[in-house]
Amino acid sequence: MKSTTMILMILISGMCAGCMETHLEEEEKISVVVTIPPLAEFVEKIGGYKVRVMVMVPPGADPHAYEPTPGQLEEVSHAMIYVKVGSGIEFELTWMDNLLEMNRSMFIVDCSRGIQLIPSGDSVSSSFDPHIWLSPRNAQIMVQTIYEALIFLDPEHEGYYEENTRSYMAELSTLDEELTQIFSRSPGKKIMVLHPAWTYFCSEYGIQQIPIEKEGKEPTPKGIAQVVEQARLYGITVIIASPEFNTKSAEVIAREIDGRVVLVSPLEKSYTQMLYTFTQACMEV
Repeated sequence: MKSTTMILMILISGMCAGCMETHLEEEEKISVVVTIPPLAEFVEKIGGYKVRVMVMVPPGADPHAYEPTPGQLEEVSHAMIYVKVGSGIEFELTWMDNLLEMNRSMFIVDCSRGIQLIPSGDSVSSSFDPHIWLSPRNAQIMVQTIYEALIFLDPEHEGYYEENTRSYMAELSTLDEELTQIFSRSPGKKIMVLHPAWTYFCSEYGIQQIPIEKEGKEPTPKGIAQVVEQARLYGITVIIASPEFNTKSAEVIAREIDGRVVLVSPLEKSYTQMLYTFTQACMEV
């Protein structure tokens, strides 16, 4: 009987030791909060097993209207780092001050640092287009900024972060080269988009995006007629829409031009796959 009890005690103590080891390993990770899924990929590619990442605006959510859950706010209160886009994305404009109040010791990484912002074209404000991450060249700047933050906070593992960063930078550079080659065959290409999120991408590869939305508003019947006319003029048969937004107007226009709607989320976590998907949609236009 005693031997059985001893065996059970040994097993339980071994299990507890395993739990403690797992707990310690988890505690050693740097807790990082990011605003959108693409930033999660950037952080995970650089930080590897040394980071634990939580996304505030989950896939499929509208960053213009999303409100964080109590669980997310709890995570923020214990986070070491907050990686923000920094270019004026609506969620950050609404929530960033409140999140900082919850955790004043949280290290803030502004990924817009060093990036030339493009005016939004909104006639009623002087704001900039916030979608900076959709340019692979901007992504490389953002990755460098995240790398510098990680080695500042965790210099002991600088070599590990540097190796990861070098590898991911090479991947982004290859992506940029491939996209440059693809779009060089169609200079001045015109595409039709529901939401004008792709300004930085289009600027780099010589594309012109024709947006259905104007200044964040759904088109009027007159606006729809004008867009239909443009689509017919340029031979456009594909409308690229974001699944985070209402696609009704895009579907109406697609029917008018005997075309179709292709969904591409600019908030997709798999960064290179997202841009390849968008490129494929552009080439179908």
